[in-house]
Amino acid sequence: MNFLLDNFTSVIKNSLEFSGRANRSEYWWFIVVNVAIALGLQMIDFVIGIPVLSIVFMLAMLLPAVAVSIRRLHDSERSGWWMLVGLVPILGAFAVFALMVIPGTEGENRYGKKPVTQSPFGQSVAAPASQ
Repeated sequence: MNFLLDNFTSVIKNSLEFSGRANRSEYWWFIVVNVAIALGLQMIDFVIGIPVLSIVFMLAMLLPAVAVSIRRLHDSERSGWWMLVGLVPILGAFAVFALMVIPGTEGENRYGKKPVTQSPFGQSVAAPASQ
């Protein structure tokens, strides 16, 4: 549980950082925790009858989500402008999903060094050396 919160808070702390790279683990654990919190807040909103908590949370998470998405695209040697593909109806969402799933480039690329992968077991795993 500590791993999930550490990963989530790490993305929040870097919410204004659009340069650099984010590995798949950082991106997807942020998405998982974000969705879990949003679902919990929506249940509370349903009970109280006003959707204020979930709306405030989603607005607060907009900038960190965009920042980590752009850094995730940088990991696969793509510009953050590729996020605009998501504006294409239906196919755009699938295209952005595919871009977020593919592995990043090995070693250093024009956006920086390969990010260190964090393990859910508490240790940092150094990025493998490129060959």
